Amino acid sequence: MAISQLFAPLPSLTGTLTLTGRRSLLPLNPNTQFPKSRLSRDRAATLVLQSKGDDSVDASDRIISAVCYFYPFFDGIQYGKFIITQYQPFQILIQPLFPAIRAFKSFPFNGFLVFITLYFVVVRNPNFSRYVRFNTMQAIVLDVLLIFPDLLERSFNPKDGFGLDVVMSLDSTVFLFLLVSLIYGFSACLFGLTPRLPLVAEAADRQVL
Repeated sequence: MAISQLFAPLPSLTGTLTLTGRRSLLPLNPNTQFPKSRLSRDRAATLVLQSKGDDSVDASDRIISAVCYFYPFFDGIQYGKFIITQYQPFQILIQPLFPAIRAFKSFPFNGFLVFITLYFVVVRNPNFSRYVRFNTMQAIVLDVLLIFPDLLERSFNPKDGFGLDVVMSLDSTVFLFLLVSLIYGFSACLFGLTPRLPLVAEAADRQVL
């Protein structure tokens, strides 16, 4: 019985409407069209604009941020001397970058000049977006961390034996970390994402206001 009532024909809405026992003088027309709320349309348009533009990263910001991650990799390429010479896939991977690496290493103070330029021209420049300044600062902090393996290598500098094995492992680990950071940071920036490197991201956040 209940199911048959669901499919029973609905009463016609034409005619007059009765409310609380009184007859309304306004006839109901089923073909009447009511205007859509302008407020709802404006609100929907606002939501669409917010979803498209506010959180997006400009193409120029993506490119600048991505290129910055080459700086610590070029500065620490010497830590890959053991891996690059022993494993051909790494040679093939790094080979397209050899001209840029040679140009970077051609002058002893290039690393310092790039550091000064990135820090004072980009990081401390409010004309750049925070996205660019954060990624630039993250690349700078990553390069600064290279001081520690360099000090260890200069302090011990073993020629053979167990000490040389430790240095080779240390250098290879540093190189792989730089390579992964380059690939991760570069790819994330190209897609407009924010890469956060371990041991680096928090320090970069504190420096970028």
